[in-house]
Amino acid sequence: MFDSPEMEDEYAKLIRRMNPPRVVIDNDSCEHATVIQVDSVNKHGILLEVVQVLTDLNLIITKAYISSDGGWFMDVFNVTDHDGNKIRDAEVINYIQKTIETDDACFLPSLRGSVGVMPSKDHTSIELTGTDRPGLLSEVCAVLADLHCNVVNGDIWTHNARAAAVIHVTDEATGCAIEDLNRLSTIKELLCNVLKGNNDLKDAKMTLSAPGVMHTERRLHQMMFADRDYEKIKGSGLETADDMRSRPHVTILDCVEKDYTVVTMRSKDRPKLLFDTICTLTDMQYVVFHGTVNTGRKEAYQEYYIRHVDGLPISLEAERQRVKQCLEAAIERRASEGMELELCAGDRVGLLSDITRIFRENSLSIQRAKISTKGGKARDTFYVTDVSGNPVDPKAIDSICRQIGQNILWVRRNSSFTPKPPEETTGFLFGNFFKARTFQNFRLIRSYS
Repeated sequence: MFDSPEMEDEYAKLIRRMNPPRVVIDNDSCEHATVIQVDSVNKHGILLEVVQVLTDLNLIITKAYISSDGGWFMDVFNVTDHDGNKIRDAEVINYIQKTIETDDACFLPSLRGSVGVMPSKDHTSIELTGTDRPGLLSEVCAVLADLHCNVVNGDIWTHNARAAAVIHVTDEATGCAIEDLNRLSTIKELLCNVLKGNNDLKDAKMTLSAPGVMHTERRLHQMMFADRDYEKIKGSGLETADDMRSRPHVTILDCVEKDYTVVTMRSKDRPKLLFDTICTLTDMQYVVFHGTVNTGRKEAYQEYYIRHVDGLPISLEAERQRVKQCLEAAIERRASEGMELELCAGDRVGLLSDITRIFRENSLSIQRAKISTKGGKARDTFYVTDVSGNPVDPKAIDSICRQIGQNILWVRRNSSFTPKPPEETTGFLFGNFFKARTFQNFRLIRSYS
């Protein structure tokens, strides 16, 4: 029918233009959540785009149903805000519909101003990967401050002794992006020296990326995946019983009669969990044909029927283990370890360097951080432990808060919850998912024609 792949691709684009995504948002059919239904011509990555829109709005997905056989995609989400309430804000509802129905979800600016969604010439984007160690962020921030760079936004993740960061900086003098190539080269050289440390067995990396080309959190997943953070570090010791209990439980089985691979995941529930797992499957070139998500009692259950983009299920044991490891890593990267500290202060060059230096001098290790600046105010969130990864002594935190200022830094949450070991799955939650009555569990609204 088609003379070339290019013609086939153009035909697919035509079909999508003739059948744009349709979004129905219903606040009546479910008692405890807003039901969002999305219908669209199927394309690789559309599920991730839809989930990204919802998570960028800080919505909580409590239940989801996914189906994309036959070239058509239909997804249903039960969502609430962080307080467990339905979504009634007309601006948010209109934004969801407009963004998804444009079929360009991943390139529109977020209503909440998420970093990395839209290109900008106002800052320089820096990507960093290297071996994690206590004080690493402090050293990076000190170098940037000495080079008269102001950190305006950033996300820093650590996992399995690796660290990755996407940081947006501006020139102290101009308040804009840094364009001088010699200065950029100096920044890169000095940051690479910091990342390598004294005994880094892997190559540290520092690159300059075009601002906003990709969603920041998706980019962090890709960077840590490329750095193989899912592999166990040799010589790191055996896992403790608490480590085993807190780890996600991932199983990968065959669904021979339907030619799928079935992936099930049990883990502690948390915000953006669905985004993290779907992002990983998508970037590993797997397609979710059917799936269901249920959350409750602080535990989340996810089940997906997948194939590789070439149409084949997983057949090799090595591939099976790799997918399992990568999904476990995706769940763990954003896990909120340690004590959550929030900083709110007037922004200035060197502020982040000063704060992280105080953390380092008081033997705190930053496991994860989110840096943001708006209207001249810095609002940063840090997840900290001691240098051994253990809970921080509250007395040390009190001392630090007094040193920095009680109205500037405070404790938002002290994470000490260790989830119970996951129960073994006796059967697929989907059950007879090919039967239409599966949709009744979601109280679906009727699609309009």
